[in-house]
Amino acid sequence: MAANPVDLKPAARVHSGEWHAVVLSFVYFFCVLAAYYMLRPVREQLSAAVGSTQLPWFYGATFVVMLALAPVFGALVARYPRRITVPSIYLFAIICLLGFVPLFVAPELLGVRTLGIVFFVWVSVFNLFAVSVFWIFMTDIWDEAQSRRLFPVIAVAGTAGAVAGPLLTRSLVEVIGVAPLLVASSVLLGIAVACVVALGRWARKHSTRRHDVAHEAAVGGSMWDGLRQVFANPFMRGMAMLLLLADGIGTVCYALVADYSNATFTDAVARTRFAANVDLAANLLTVIAQLTLTRWLLPRKGPGAVLLVWALAGAAVLLMVVLADDPHAPLIGAMPAVAIALIVSRGLAYGMAEPARHSLFAQVPRNLRYKGQNAVDTAVWRFGDLSISLAMNALRSIGVVTAGFAGLSAVAAVTAAALGWRLSKQVEGSKAPAQQAAGA
Repeated sequence: MAANPVDLKPAARVHSGEWHAVVLSFVYFFCVLAAYYMLRPVREQLSAAVGSTQLPWFYGATFVVMLALAPVFGALVARYPRRITVPSIYLFAIICLLGFVPLFVAPELLGVRTLGIVFFVWVSVFNLFAVSVFWIFMTDIWDEAQSRRLFPVIAVAGTAGAVAGPLLTRSLVEVIGVAPLLVASSVLLGIAVACVVALGRWARKHSTRRHDVAHEAAVGGSMWDGLRQVFANPFMRGMAMLLLLADGIGTVCYALVADYSNATFTDAVARTRFAANVDLAANLLTVIAQLTLTRWLLPRKGPGAVLLVWALAGAAVLLMVVLADDPHAPLIGAMPAVAIALIVSRGLAYGMAEPARHSLFAQVPRNLRYKGQNAVDTAVWRFGDLSISLAMNALRSIGVVTAGFAGLSAVAAVTAAALGWRLSKQVEGSKAPAQQAAGA
């Protein structure tokens, strides 16, 4: 099963012994993202209804919950083996999701505002943990060479789910309402759990890492290891900084689009439909990027080149917003400049940056993958959301407007390009993370 990391023929990307696991991984990721993206427009219309100046409250609550859950996740993976931890996380999410159904049927049980805040926080936490656990699981069953070949292919499944989710929401929300969407999301997550169990069985027999004595065992260590690794391990510090810079692009674009939606649409259905259209456009771009640039570039040039192209493309589209006479004026169809910037930055982030970033994690020790990677993908990400939204409110108070925010994000994108390139060369050249694991 050993694979050359520079397979040039598309037909050779998936080897004969890998097809069963690739199909299961494909279905697994499709279901996770479809489940999330059925709920995302509901969350988006809640934030658009209050405007971006209130986002720090949403992000702050999400960050606090995420920070509290990071050591809990660390404790789970330290004590229990993978075959118990990963399915249990998704089963808990299903129980929570079904618990929201009666609250959406009768919102007066909790109160509309309280329900909105709780649901926003839950969906935000669910998203990061569900996707983070997926990629951790992938980096645990596929080795470095396989991750370069297969992650662009597997990532397409998530994008397909991300396209299917908004399509379902857009077509069903006015017909059946929100509560049935929650039930449908739960069913999709149930299918994902079945895939996790089947993949675990495959990995025990066929994974290139199956000979590792600790492959199926609990990771061990302390529940605080993940957060500590973010500060103590140089590679994890770099990955955390890379994610914060990426967040400096995504969160700014998200806030600007939330302001546009708040100023343009007067009811929840219209805001939900607009959010679904933005998600659909971004996800279609993700598919194109995954099937073309990432699929070609990652196996041949490595993650550094992919991260470089992603970040510089993001800087270019943000400069478009800076130079536009009116950033809210329609440029393509009914889409304003800020929405186009969000579509491009988000589409390339998930289509290029995420497969490349996670292929770097596939090259580090298991303790870092399960704990440090999860801390970066959850607590650090939501810390970025909170700090950036607070900074935007502070900058607004001194007169910074849309063009200024877009310019600052473009600077973050250029910095991310340099950092991503350096981290890739660090891992591929010196294998420093493995040498530093003892100090993690």
